[in-house]
Amino acid sequence: MKKVSFADMRCSLARSLEVFGDWWSPLIVRDVFLGVSRFDDIAVDLGISRNLLTRRLRHLAEGGILQRVAYQSRPARFEYRLTKAGEELVPIIVALTSWGDRWVQPREGQPMRFVHKTCGNPLEPEITCATCGGKVEAGDVLALPGPGGAARPGTMVLAKRLAPAPNA
Repeated sequence: MKKVSFADMRCSLARSLEVFGDWWSPLIVRDVFLGVSRFDDIAVDLGISRNLLTRRLRHLAEGGILQRVAYQSRPARFEYRLTKAGEELVPIIVALTSWGDRWVQPREGQPMRFVHKTCGNPLEPEITCATCGGKVEAGDVLALPGPGGAARPGTMVLAKRLAPAPNA
């Protein structure tokens, strides 16, 4: 079955999913962040086939999420490191993991805990407004048309339904 491409959609979420939206990519980025950065180690950790892992690593590198770095020349061997874009995905992965701990946690309990290095406490991520610092929940969000908004694939109906700008 051929995968539908979101690359040309007029939607930042869809375009993000084009690079990072398959089942394996968040797990690969999590592993690289946690120091599992070599091909064989990632394959063993995730139980992913070598050919699928090769394709996912290539795609993540081409998408600017991972950087491939040689650690041995004969035979050529590489490890993977997060780029700046990859590092910016880490809080999203932590937040998604936290959601999973609340809603779909394994019967045996939380498989991994994250701790905030600054204060040493368990990390309970939340989205806050960068301006006022208030916690952001679904009812607090208003979507307005952006400068690139248009009724195109990915936002065909949404573009017409976005709220008018306040004071408009």
